[in-house]
Parts: sequence; C-alpha cells; structure tokens
Amino acid sequence: MSSITISNIKIDYKVDSIEMLLLKVCKKCKIKKSDIDSFKILKKSIDARHKPDVFYVYQIFINTKNKVKKIKHKDIIYDKKLKIYKLPKVGSESLSKRPVIVGFGPCGLFCAYILAKCGYKPLIIERGEDIDNRSKTVESFWNGDKLNPESNVQFGEGGAGTFSDGKLNTGVSDKFGRLQYILETFHEYGADENITYDSKPHIGTDVLKECIKNMREEIKSLGGEIRFNTRLDDIKIEDGKVIGIVTHNKDNDKEFIDTNLLVLALGHSARDTFYMLNDYLKMERKTYAVGLRIIHPQSVINMGQYGTDDERLESAPYKLTYKSEDDIPVFSFCMCPGGYVVNASSEDNRLAINGMSYKDRNSGCANSALVSHIETDVAKGSDVLANIEYQRGLEEKTYNLCDGKIPAQKYIDFKNDVKTESFADIGYELKVKGEYEPANIRSILPDYINKNIIEAVEYFGNKLSGFNMDNAVLLAIESRTSSPIRILRNENFESEVKGIYPAGEGCGYAGGIMSAAADGIKIAEAIVNKFTNEDLRYDG
Repeated sequence: MSSITISNIKIDYKVDSIEMLLLKVCKKCKIKKSDIDSFKILKKSIDARHKPDVFYVYQIFINTKNKVKKIKHKDIIYDKKLKIYKLPKVGSESLSKRPVIVGFGPCGLFCAYILAKCGYKPLIIERGEDIDNRSKTVESFWNGDKLNPESNVQFGEGGAGTFSDGKLNTGVSDKFGRLQYILETFHEYGADENITYDSKPHIGTDVLKECIKNMREEIKSLGGEIRFNTRLDDIKIEDGKVIGIVTHNKDNDKEFIDTNLLVLALGHSARDTFYMLNDYLKMERKTYAVGLRIIHPQSVINMGQYGTDDERLESAPYKLTYKSEDDIPVFSFCMCPGGYVVNASSEDNRLAINGMSYKDRNSGCANSALVSHIETDVAKGSDVLANIEYQRGLEEKTYNLCDGKIPAQKYIDFKNDVKTESFADIGYELKVKGEYEPANIRSILPDYINKNIIEAVEYFGNKLSGFNMDNAVLLAIESRTSSPIRILRNENFESEVKGIYPAGEGCGYAGGIMSAAADGIKIAEAIVNKFTNEDLRYDG
C-alpha cells in the first residue's frame, strides 16, 4: 500500500465532480482508478484569477491497494502522514471539585467537550437560553417584541457565533491539529463533510444550531451538566485562589457553587460581567474596530469576483483592505455571502448589528462590516473599561436615531450627507432581520471614520467591480467586532488568581468561532495535563 498526497488539481467548475477529481488524480500519478483503495479531500479552493474561467483547485490524499511506482512531480508527496489530533494526557495533581465553565459559546463548548471526553464532568453555566428557546426569543425580537437582555443574539447556547455566517476559517497557526479536529468534530455532529476541506469553510447558522445541540447531549452523556438561564454574578477568592462563584437564575435565585477551577469563556458582549471581574482580575484595554455594514445584491459580488453569476458557483465572498489618506486601516469584516443583516442588540436602548447566513447562502444579498480600528486612547479616560462606554455611546446614538429600528442609508446619500427617504428604487430587496428605517447615519460615527469608509468604498470599487454602486446600502452600527478588553493570563493560561482561566473571545484571546474553539481546547489541555480526574467527586 502507498499513501500519496497530490496538490494543485484544477477542475473547471462546470464539470466538477468526484469522478473528474479521481480521473485527474490517476492521470497525474500515472495509476489506474482500480489502484485506489481510499481517498480523502484535504483542501478545495476557487481560482478565479482569470475570470470568467473559474476553477476548483484540490489537494487530495489517497491510499492505494498495493505499492505503486513513484514518480517525481512537484505536486506529489509519497508516504506523508496526516496530522491527527490526540486528546491530552491526564496529569497527577489532585482535583476534588469539578471544573466550572462560564459561557457556552465555541470556547466554552469545546473546552467542556474535551474535559468531558477526558472524564472531568464539567459544570457549564450559560446566562442565556438553550438553542431552541433562544431561537424563538431572537425571532420574536426581530419581529418587534421586546429585547431579552439575558438571551439574545449575543447570549445563549452557542454564543454570538450561532447567529452569524458560521465562518470556520482563521489565520491562527495550527501545528497541533486542533483546527482540523474542530472541523472534524462539527462534521461528526451534523455538519457537511465539505467543511473539513473547503479553504473558506462555513457552516451556516441553521446547521450550527444542530451541531451544538448534538455536542451538548454528548457532553451530558459523559457526565457534564449545563445550566441555562444562569448568570455569573460574583466570584469568591481566598488566599489568591478561587473557591467558588455566585450565580443568579431567571427565577432570581442565587446559588453558591463550590469550585477551585473556573474557566471564563465569556463572550465579547458580557459587559456587566467585565465590570464585576474588574474588581478581582487584571485587565487591559485593547484595540478593536467599529463601523457600518454594507449590503449589495449578491449577483453584483458574484460578477465582480467570478465574472459570472452562474448558479453552479457558490455565492462569492470577499475580503478587502484599505489604508486611508490619514493612514488609518479600513477593512471588511465578517462578510456574509447570501446573508442577512441582523439586529444583534443585547442591552436596552442600545443597538448593534451583525451579519448572518444560512447554510445555503441564498438570500440574494451580500453583506459585510466595513470597520476601522479604534485605538485604546480614542475612548477618553484612564479606566480600563472606557472602551466599553465608548461602544455604548455609539450604540445609544444608533438606537435613538430611529427609535430602536436599524438606521439604513443608500451609499450615494451617505456620500452626500443627506437622509435616504426610501429604498423602493434600489432595484433589489434588502435582507434584514429586525425592523429598519431610512435615515442619515453620518451623525453616529466620528467624521474621520465616515470619510475613511467613503474612501475605502471607492477604492474597493476599483478592486471589485460594482462595490461602490450608488444603491448599495449602509446600516449602523457594527460595534461588536471583538472584545474591547483583555483579561491577563500567564503562560499556563491562568490569571493572577489561581484556578481562574480567562479564555476565548470575550477575554481577548480569540476572534471568531474557530480561534475561540481552539482557545477552549488549549485551556482544557492545560487543565487535563495538570490534574488527575481520579479524585473528582461528583454527586450528580
């Protein structure tokens, strides 16, 4: 038997199929199809550099039934082993109280999953609802009902990423195989296999919900426990070590939970929790970004990216960057092909938006944030939490502009600083989850950011034809791109308070589903490597 990794296999998108892929593999390796015992697609990407000629480019791993003659070729590697993630080895230090994880987004989910698989029976507390009830609450809010500050697009099972495009790509390096393990795990619990090899994998909010539910049930079957509608209100410390936490549930009951191991897998919007933790843990302000969302017809983006709007091609994404005349970066963020702009608010009388896509990405609209970095000194004052108040100020202005509805403006009107009166003439249907209203949104952001966004859109129009179309629509405000603070931790992932592990996006160590999940795995590995589960007492 031979194992062979073959790269740079190009197939015209119009004839793309597994049959064609294997045919090209055989031709390249000079073998017969009958020689192939098994195969695994390692990577699939799109090459549209010579549009409208668009190709899929594959990397594939095959095992042959017998040894085959090796040939010299720059795209062929023989007998290369695939990287496989291995669960951490159990340590020796005694741990009698079960670990507690605060937050059940990607970071908390994968931290809990690894701990459960290694026999540590974690307790997870999540301030929001389980995924089914949360989805009903969010849909009701989008349809005009009152916001639930405890369960919304930001809070609840699955975290903020649940109501997003579900992008599973990241720039984080991965020499331990954690990222591939995350993709394989999502596939195991319900996602399509293509997320394990697509160069820009996305899962979609509809499929992600089912994966999360299935993983939750697996964690429970391994002895883990999840308490929804339960918020962290306080932590208890003695002699520099955590000894427990105080929680608060929807029935207004408070409970002390005895633990000496606490993982803070917070989301970036857990502002009240950050204020509480600031009394106990060292934090620092960090750079983050704010801006607007922009909507185009997906067909415009497809034509700009592919040179064709052929439905056989997936809805085209984009990633764009620009440095303004003032030397300030402006960039696209959380781009959602075939998606929706959604009201992602989590606090009364404040409004924030995000982007979301379903698996099929077929809404007919593309949207993305266009954001600019806010440096730590922009939010005035020395308080480490000043960035949060800066975000809140922007969100209050946005809420008040249209009395709680999402303010929206045609790009041509944004450039000319005049109010949009109607969207009846734009030529396509805006896809927005939540009520929206025509407005002039120039008053929300500082003038220099508005100016830089206009510069960027015009520049992007030269890179992606149609991007600066007059009837593109801008919406406010994109203020939750990342956490504005970081809770400090050492090389062992612990804070200065022993037993507390700040983790994931909210604590400043991730920026999306994949990096947050990977950070959760790293925290779990550190715990497993240090402690034994033999002394763990769990009374159910």
